[in-house]
Amino acid sequence: MIPTPPVVAAPGTETPTGQSGNTLIDKYGRRVSYLRLSITDRCDFRCTYCMAEEMTFLPRDEVMSLEECLRIAKVFVGLGVNKLRITGGEPLVRKDAMWLIEQLGALPGLDNLVLTTNGSQLERFAAPLRAAGVKRLNISLDTLRPERFRAITRIGDINKVFNGIAAARQAGFRRTKLNTVMMRGTNDDEFVELVRFSLANELDISFIEEMPLGDIQGRNQTYISSEEARTILGQHFELTPCDESSGGPARYWRIAGHESRIGFISPHSHNFCDSCNRVRVTAQGELHPCLGQNDVMHLLPILRGQNDTDLRQAIIDSMGIKPFGHDFSQQLETPQVVRFMSMTGG
Repeated sequence: MIPTPPVVAAPGTETPTGQSGNTLIDKYGRRVSYLRLSITDRCDFRCTYCMAEEMTFLPRDEVMSLEECLRIAKVFVGLGVNKLRITGGEPLVRKDAMWLIEQLGALPGLDNLVLTTNGSQLERFAAPLRAAGVKRLNISLDTLRPERFRAITRIGDINKVFNGIAAARQAGFRRTKLNTVMMRGTNDDEFVELVRFSLANELDISFIEEMPLGDIQGRNQTYISSEEARTILGQHFELTPCDESSGGPARYWRIAGHESRIGFISPHSHNFCDSCNRVRVTAQGELHPCLGQNDVMHLLPILRGQNDTDLRQAIIDSMGIKPFGHDFSQQLETPQVVRFMSMTGG
């Protein structure tokens, strides 16, 4: 179980609404400086751990317009958020997504615009993304084997991802990171190969413990902890811990002679709740202060009311419902969060 700490005073003079000056502070004194903004629930893959095989996607009128996405981003940046990650679904399948990304790249005060993608569209979009001001890319890749890739994604072509990785490098992206969801009996025999691929291509890689989001059965059989993965890798590489951070939940290790970082994201075994600095907004305009809880602030009706003062206040108020943390280990058998990962936005 996650201990619930006492409420601590935030730095500066905190208002009851969760704002200190132009900074968002939750009731546990954590500064929220990182927004993960989903711009679509749709994807050109159907990854088994992310969505159902037969997905029902949101009707168009229930999805934020790109202009509404931009308004939300502007308000968050005005409240001190300086890192914004564009997510999906697959964000690059959204029509005119580049218009939004170009607008975000020009926002004063936004220091770090990043994007999470499955890589399928990068061969086309890597250069425009770089020109628009995207600083870094995260690419989901759980296997290097074409047949296995198709089985995990149900419909994906791994060659599109490989071409996308090459296009990103050619466009000038550095420190591109692979995100690998660890699944026992599916890809645990490839961890070493994935690290070698990352080293050879000057990529970072993060191994992610599978999260119990959505009604997907059998996760208690496929779950692998970060410690077990490090033990597997430690038989082939000398891993040295480092204190570098990308501003997210990964804890990094290095291998002598290489620039690549080997990260582990451990929402089960070593959750990162005490230092959580992020919130998520879904394509439906739902603000989730915690990935592993059901607390939500509905922003879409406020957006449709065309009142940014009310929008700003709702975001400030959401700091009051941000819980201290989650306990994914207890949710392996019966997930409490029934929305799929593709609905939440990564």
